[in-house]
Amino acid sequence: MVASDKSARMADMAARITARIPETLERRIRGYAKTSGKTTSEVIRDALEGYLEDGIQTESFYDHAKRLGAIGCARGLPVDLSTNPKHMEGFGK
Repeated sequence: MVASDKSARMADMAARITARIPETLERRIRGYAKTSGKTTSEVIRDALEGYLEDGIQTESFYDHAKRLGAIGCARGLPVDLSTNPKHMEGFGK
């Protein structure tokens, strides 16, 4: 990375976050940073950006609802409410 590019990227930094991680993960991050020629901060930023982009692109509504615990939260309804076509008869009329 050219010095001016690095300066521009650092100017975009608005927040610092502190997180506790296992020592084994810290060693892996530092090792990767050393072999890739990046700083540990760059490695962590890249990893977080990739993780969040992947999650946004691949998570379906069903997966999102399941992760939030919204699947199966209604009580007293048929267990096949979302899959049995007979429950959809007249829907939208």
